[in-house]
Amino acid sequence: MISLSRKQEKRALIIEAAAKVFARRGFASTLMAEIAIEAGIGKGTLYEYFDSKEDLFFTVFEWFVKATEAKAQVSISALGGSASDRLQALSDSLMNSWADMKDMYSLVMEFWSASASSQMRQQFKKAFRQGYGDFRQIVSTLIRDGIEHGEFQPQVDIESVAAALVGTWDALLLQAWFDDDFNPLTAARGFMTVLINGLTAKPRKL
Repeated sequence: MISLSRKQEKRALIIEAAAKVFARRGFASTLMAEIAIEAGIGKGTLYEYFDSKEDLFFTVFEWFVKATEAKAQVSISALGGSASDRLQALSDSLMNSWADMKDMYSLVMEFWSASASSQMRQQFKKAFRQGYGDFRQIVSTLIRDGIEHGEFQPQVDIESVAAALVGTWDALLLQAWFDDDFNPLTAARGFMTVLINGLTAKPRKL
């Protein structure tokens, strides 16, 4: 009998192999047999862990989102100091990840496409809402902390700024996907300078 940890390890292996194949071939063109070959297992074994290609694809999506959120949380916790410093660290971490995720970014395009498909639309839309909501919450918490410590202006609309910032990061990575000469880190740093300057509480005039 396979131990729970052994099963978990094999499941993780399948998910990572599937992510590579889906990124390379796209969801529609991918065959379960190709994923099995990538994972070094038999096709029958694949179906012991996942009921269908759609089930496996959605699991890859959940894995991708959790990995991104975990990296964001680590980036914040690894750096003390001001809310501005932590916001900048979060932005730098996300943009610096581009080099590592460039070959896998086509997965994001596949996920967005799935959110518009008739077969998986509602499942993906719900998960996207949750993922974006969680990420906005991370940013909102940082901004709120800056306000509470007198670093940011108290009248800042926290939720609006958080939503706009998450959208900006998304858009910068998308531009980098289409344009090899576009540097998302450079663009993000320029934008963050303007944003943080706008958020920062101004000293009162005597």
